[in-house]
Amino acid sequence: MCSSDLLERGQSYPPGSFPRDPRGLANNLWDPDSGLHGLFDVWAFRGIESVVSSGLGGGSLIYANVLIRKDEHWFVDEALPDGGYERWPIDRALLDPHYDAVAKMLDAQQYPFAVAPYDQTPKTNAMRDAAETLGLTWMLPELAVSFRSPGEAPSPGVPLHEAHPNLHGQPRQTCRLCGECDVGCNYGAKNTLDYTYLSRAKDCGAEIRTLSEVVALEPLDGPGGGPSGYLVSYVTHVPGEDRTPVPTSALPTTTIKARRVVLGAGTFGSTYLLLRNRSAFPLLSRALGTRFSGNGDLLAALVGAHRRAGGHSIARHLDPSIGPVITSAIRMADQVDGTGATGRGFYVEDGGNPAFLDWVADSAGALSTAARAAKFFARRLMAHLSGNPQSNISRDISQLLGDGEPSSTMIPVLAMGRDIPDGVMSLRDGQLDLNWTTRTSEAYFDRVEQTLSGIASALGGRVLNTPLWLFKRVITVHGLGGAPMATSDADGVIDADGEVFHYPGLYVVDGAAMPGPVGPNPSFTIAAFSDHVADGILSTALVKS
Repeated sequence: MCSSDLLERGQSYPPGSFPRDPRGLANNLWDPDSGLHGLFDVWAFRGIESVVSSGLGGGSLIYANVLIRKDEHWFVDEALPDGGYERWPIDRALLDPHYDAVAKMLDAQQYPFAVAPYDQTPKTNAMRDAAETLGLTWMLPELAVSFRSPGEAPSPGVPLHEAHPNLHGQPRQTCRLCGECDVGCNYGAKNTLDYTYLSRAKDCGAEIRTLSEVVALEPLDGPGGGPSGYLVSYVTHVPGEDRTPVPTSALPTTTIKARRVVLGAGTFGSTYLLLRNRSAFPLLSRALGTRFSGNGDLLAALVGAHRRAGGHSIARHLDPSIGPVITSAIRMADQVDGTGATGRGFYVEDGGNPAFLDWVADSAGALSTAARAAKFFARRLMAHLSGNPQSNISRDISQLLGDGEPSSTMIPVLAMGRDIPDGVMSLRDGQLDLNWTTRTSEAYFDRVEQTLSGIASALGGRVLNTPLWLFKRVITVHGLGGAPMATSDADGVIDADGEVFHYPGLYVVDGAAMPGPVGPNPSFTIAAFSDHVADGILSTALVKS
């Protein structure tokens, strides 16, 4: 049986609890001091903005489920423009058995593109066609999504048969292809951490405490001068229906003693916690806060897709709300691959969105929407004034709604890869600060933009960047670094087994541990590293027992 506590600052989200209505979405942000205890936590820094999660299951609740292993040659040891180095003390051979273990736990499945109805997913076909046109490598990555139960054929929206009950005690369904992965799956089709690892931990007797935010951490002096354990202090949030602000500083604190502490609060959370409590850890490496990377994230949209047919240009419907958020990827080789490629490597993945956002996209053209409305009401007014109101007005209503072309001929796309990990996190007036810009990664982002333009052109469309990109600011969902792993404390905060240098029993197992960009979606590599660390902790515990 386990003897452990898991402290999660956010709430638990069983199937059906992710909001979709305007009031629920407005409240679905994390800022306890403002009375907000929702799922999304948005950070803004100089040069970059980031979206992370707050809930039982962490980032898995809002990620796009992609499980791609870090490329073998991308575990680099290379100099950086700031004079430092990106050095990985681990490699693919060490992580491969842990990738296997994680894939099994998450029931990794490829998008079943070879069978109906999945073979008719427009955005997947479009990405494949664009890759073929441009001679690029296209792939169907494994996803932490259930398209079928074990031993059954894939089928959308049918009951999912779990080998073990989940901690929510709720039934789940297979993927309904609704494009809602990134706002929380209300059907339980995503194999998020609450359904997998955390459910198994609870089966072992682990105590899970939600709405419990750690605010302080300090070592306990041991007989030999080193720490004998750690004191962990946390507050318990109490959400209210009226969103009454309750400052975190005003909440009562609970302190528990632990022989081992494993930090998994995310790149920003774990780094912030260590920076805030640095005075209690005088031997922490000077590398704390360094090696930040946005994992090369660049979010854009491919819009206005068209194709030629019979001498005419007709709309190519991409329908981004059909399917899980991401189904396929195009890989661009890296100079370190040894294949003759130049520049830093990256992946481009098709995106998706919930259907309700299609209405937002179509309504964005305010002038055309207003013109259609004016035309509709003018026709109705003239019909009534003429004494011939016309009993069948289906055509008029169809014209009022429009043809849906703006939303159906676009898809979001997310590029990610090997940017320069030279960002530095620190405290500024008690708040987390980050100094990172796209400047040193300019060549990388130029190559990404060229590739996106090529894909858009192959689909008869164009690239639409976010307004932030006008100022060379990016949005990342894959922030990494801050407590990087290394072979010594001269270069990193933790060793290759996740343990903090000079503080035995204290571990970091999230994105903060990465000494540079992973390249593809980093969650799989972070999970594999965590599995490696867990094996080491268990081995040590068995030896001591």
